[in-house]
Amino acid sequence: MYNVELVGHEAVLETLNRLVAAVDDTTPAMYDIGEYLISSTRQRFHDMQGPQGEPWAPNSAVTQDVTEERGDTYDPRPLFGPTKRLSSEILSFPSNGEVAVGSALIQAAVMHYGAEQGAFGTSARGGPLPWGDIPARPFIGLSDDDQVQVLDILNEHLADAIQIN
Repeated sequence: MYNVELVGHEAVLETLNRLVAAVDDTTPAMYDIGEYLISSTRQRFHDMQGPQGEPWAPNSAVTQDVTEERGDTYDPRPLFGPTKRLSSEILSFPSNGEVAVGSALIQAAVMHYGAEQGAFGTSARGGPLPWGDIPARPFIGLSDDDQVQVLDILNEHLADAIQIN
């Protein structure tokens, strides 16, 4: 812990106090980072690629057949499905010192990491779960551009904190 006495230098002391307050509670910065990462993640769905630019595997013919057999409209874009919920329900949870970004949907982890046929056992009818291999299609993470933007957001918050009135 440092103790600095600045008698007669109130402007410097006020600026230091603002900087300490900004670093002490990073929730506003985490909120802005979360909002940026939601937007960036949604863009990945549009681009159909992972955080490092790797293209997603296309849907299989079986996926199209099963979707149409259920009477749903088939969307050839991976991870969209008939409801498009996964692409639209990306959330952030900012707090002091961190922000979590992801999806609360049950299928999100499997879509992100992939799964082999039968990895989750069998259905009540004895069929494998999942019924086929699901390739990994990562959508959560930081790209190189994201890292630059996150640093810019942090720098902006620090600059705002020390701005002299």
